[in-house]
Amino acid sequence: MRQIVLDTETTGLSPEDGHRVIEIGCVELLNRKLTGDRFHTYLNPQRAIDQGAVDVHGLDNQFLADKPLFGHIAADFIRFVEGAELIIHNAPFDVGFLNAELKRLGEGHRAIGDYCGVLDTLALAKKKHPGQRNSLDALCKRYNVKNSHRELHGALLDAEILADVYLAMTGGQSDLLLEPDKREEAGLPGASSAGAPGVRKTRPPLPVVRCGASDLEAHEARLEAINKSSGGRCLWLR
Repeated sequence: MRQIVLDTETTGLSPEDGHRVIEIGCVELLNRKLTGDRFHTYLNPQRAIDQGAVDVHGLDNQFLADKPLFGHIAADFIRFVEGAELIIHNAPFDVGFLNAELKRLGEGHRAIGDYCGVLDTLALAKKKHPGQRNSLDALCKRYNVKNSHRELHGALLDAEILADVYLAMTGGQSDLLLEPDKREEAGLPGASSAGAPGVRKTRPPLPVVRCGASDLEAHEARLEAINKSSGGRCLWLR
């Protein structure tokens, strides 16, 4: 199970207004384990950055002037994410910007959803915690994920933080994703040849305890007592 936790920084809020991606940060999870493999790049947007965006991420046009264009890194980026599941907080925002960048490259470049799946952790958090704040900072606080080192937003740093949040938020399922040998090490049932959970052959038979005559009599007496105290409305005697 290969997943890529992804975040972007942009020149503004909407690709429809011509805003561009200026940073991409990705970290790789393999079977819910961080592998240390990552993809990170800054990009020259060839346009001015909104001051409101600069206040969020601290990236300005002077810093980005000598950075590559999206078209120069697109092939490497696609190779890194292809076939994986992208884990993104507020996925429509990042996916919308990435699709706009790919569209600018013209024929031969498809939408990001054609290369990989996408899981939106904001939608997941809203489902798990309805009516609560579910920003990345709020989730860090809820799941005790350290983010005090983040003074400004950064794509790679936010991707690393989101990876920790995602693993904490979905931690109840981690044992189901272990390989058969790891499941055995953890004392869990192994897997059949088809990959589905199997039953350990060494497991002892389940005990079967049958009730005796005195148990049945006690049961009937209890039902009669309930029937009497409820004015004849004991459902189990109907």
